[in-house]
Amino acid sequence: MQTLKRPYLGELEMAVLEYLWSHGEFDAKGVYSAVGKTRGISHNTIQSTLERLFKKKLLAREKISHAYVYQAKVGRDELMSRMINDVVNTISKNNADGMLAAFVDIAARTDEAHLDRLEQLINEYRLNSGNDSAS
Repeated sequence: MQTLKRPYLGELEMAVLEYLWSHGEFDAKGVYSAVGKTRGISHNTIQSTLERLFKKKLLAREKISHAYVYQAKVGRDELMSRMINDVVNTISKNNADGMLAAFVDIAARTDEAHLDRLEQLINEYRLNSGNDSAS
């Protein structure tokens, strides 16, 4: 995984990413129609937002005719992982106990199934990491 510093993302940037994750690739006009109009913001604001996300390496773009077509370069799960990793590293100062307790608490508060899923993910990780060391 490419290690990039977690970029700060504003509400509009997240809305644009959500739209592209859900709907695929679009030019600024398409994103404006779906995201900008409903928020009462200008086409230029959407273009600027797309450009910022591109510079943050979260979007890829391709010039088609006279317009760029943008698509998410980073998936939702990868971005979430980067953001959580950055927050944990910033706050924990190499003390993982608080972070681990927080994940268990979040899973337990949602419902029992999430706690079970967390346990399943841990077991899968242990199985897979055991296979990696045998290679």
